[in-house]
Amino acid sequence: MTQKALAEHVGVTRQTIIAIEGAKYSPTLELAFQIAAVFDKPLGDVFTYDP
Repeated sequence: MTQKALAEHVGVTRQTIIAIEGAKYSPTLELAFQIAAVFDKPLGDVFTYDP
């Protein structure tokens, strides 16, 4: 899936997806769940938290 397609699915810009992938932006919990749902995966399979 392209960054543009993912962005369109969850209602954000491609730049937001790029920032999330580059660890420069942490998505809201709602956005994180939406992204996980697009891939039909549990949240923990898509995102990790490293304090």
